Amino acid sequence: MHVVILGSSAGGGLPQWNCRCPICTLARTEPHRVRPRTQSSIAISPDGTDWLLVNASPDIRQQLNQTPALHPRKGLRHSPIRAVLLTNGDVDHVAGLLTLREGQLFSLYATAGILDSVNANRVFDVMAEGVVTRSPIRLDEAFEPLPGLRVTLFSVPGKVPLWLEDETMQIGAETETTVGAMIEAGGRRLAYVPGCARVTDGLRARIGGADALLFDGTVLHDDDMIRAGVGTKTGWRMGHVPMRGEGGSVEALADVPLGRRVFVHINNTNPVLIEDSPERRDVEAAGWTVAHDGLALSL
Repeated sequence: MHVVILGSSAGGGLPQWNCRCPICTLARTEPHRVRPRTQSSIAISPDGTDWLLVNASPDIRQQLNQTPALHPRKGLRHSPIRAVLLTNGDVDHVAGLLTLREGQLFSLYATAGILDSVNANRVFDVMAEGVVTRSPIRLDEAFEPLPGLRVTLFSVPGKVPLWLEDETMQIGAETETTVGAMIEAGGRRLAYVPGCARVTDGLRARIGGADALLFDGTVLHDDDMIRAGVGTKTGWRMGHVPMRGEGGSVEALADVPLGRRVFVHINNTNPVLIEDSPERRDVEAAGWTVAHDGLALSL
């Protein structure tokens, strides 16, 4: 199985267009210390020829252009992307669908709850019926978006997208609007969980034994944004478990049998983004890799 992390940042990317926090400033002035990053998305292939895109970030055009394996290969119009899978309806995971509107055949997969949010917004009708097939997927039932690639979606604690929040919203609820994916090919297993509000026993059991885990690394501490002085929301309020602190993912997943452990979906205020920081050394010493755009895994 071939895996490419197209975008490793959370919403807004790094540097965020309007942000002068210390980490965004370093990304502009000292990119050898803080690598610029685009918004969250990965691509997976069982054979290096046909690819599944998991989440379609607003930066998808840049990401595809920077990834030769995803370039057109034949004729006047072509793409090796055969399917797209969504793990939630957040803007940083669905806005790129508007870029994939150029009459290119592919299949769009998501739970019914996620597809409902996409279908309710008519701007996504630019993905014309008859060109893009929208297929609802049941939780805990395996399907094959590509030959030789088996995917099972499972619920993880989360919340509805920001643009759908209302007074009935429940943070940490396990529904079909925030999901993880267990992806299998050639006897190898990849667990992809880019958004998760807390680590539960059920989640630990679900991902145990995976050859690689790509996991929500949005914040280091629950109050990252408050510490940085750029916001008032905690990681919990945004639906993201911290790496460290009470209930942190590093400790909560420490005894789960896993192959490679990689943090993805990293917010621009997270100090692990600084290559030479003590925070980066701490999570690396705990066995984690901090993802960057273009990081490739062969499983």
